[in-house]
Amino acid sequence: MKDILQKLLILRTPGIGPVKYRNLLNEYETDEFILEHLDLSQDFIDSVKREMDKAFDMGIEYISDTDSRYPIGLKNVKNHPIVITARGNVDTLSKKCVSIVGTRHSTAAGMNFVSEIAKSFAEHNFAIVSGMAMGTDTAAHRGALSVDGNAQTIAVLAGGVDYIWPLENESLYYEILDRGAVISEMPVGMMPNAQNFVQRNRWVAALSDSLIVGEADEKSGSMTTARFAIDYEKRVFAVPGHPSDARSVGPNSLIKSGVATMCMSVKDFFDDKKETKSKKISNPENEILDKLGMIPVSESVLANLVKKSISEIKSDLVVLELQGLIRKQDGGYVLN
Repeated sequence: MKDILQKLLILRTPGIGPVKYRNLLNEYETDEFILEHLDLSQDFIDSVKREMDKAFDMGIEYISDTDSRYPIGLKNVKNHPIVITARGNVDTLSKKCVSIVGTRHSTAAGMNFVSEIAKSFAEHNFAIVSGMAMGTDTAAHRGALSVDGNAQTIAVLAGGVDYIWPLENESLYYEILDRGAVISEMPVGMMPNAQNFVQRNRWVAALSDSLIVGEADEKSGSMTTARFAIDYEKRVFAVPGHPSDARSVGPNSLIKSGVATMCMSVKDFFDDKKETKSKKISNPENEILDKLGMIPVSESVLANLVKKSISEIKSDLVVLELQGLIRKQDGGYVLN
């Protein structure tokens, strides 16, 4: 831990980030010699030690870029964090990853699509990387968590790894801790700020070989993530949408400009010839299943999606529940 303490003392010093740290290391050769020239106060040293004590008590690990557990995708990016914190199953960081991002204001159909894509990748032993925001990020994480396993998804946070944001995703945060990992480059206990979200997006893009962009406004964090991915020469996929929907402008523009490949279904990534439960049931019920995923959809929304009245779909919902294909959750229906 002495090595980590020395690195943190340098990195927590105002004005020193990864670039400045590497310049200092080139000049002074070791962390110990750098610290001799910084002349840090005892109060500052004690504050960093308190952060480490808090992390230890919470089961948070510090992982430097010289550690074999440091994510290889992140390490290969210029000016990557010198030290990250991780909470949960650190083994998740060594899995093959795919990153999925999109708007916080995603449609039910958009979230269901993303959830199914994430589920398919998790079934093929990929960890799903996202930012734990509402909407698309949540759908991606939950799609991965719908598959059995204890290393299913990675949430990259803009604040400290212990700082749950948004608060609405508190339950999701703890589910990820149980069956995945939460990581950050920020100090333990730090509240996120606007600039840190940009950095968070940078690392979401870096962690994986591929990035999938769901619904996203043209000037959004998701599009920033896509630009980072393009700069890092990652493969970028985008989910097309209706031209009149502002949430489709981002992915549609990526496809139109040729920097992203159109993503229409899981078949764009995997060609599994598996018979699904939905093929064994009648067409009206199958139509409802097509609109459901891991995000609860209310009866009224379902009725609108399948162009029927609520009374018309009630009997189909009962049949699907009895067959064990769907269940009620949070005032709506989800796939089992």
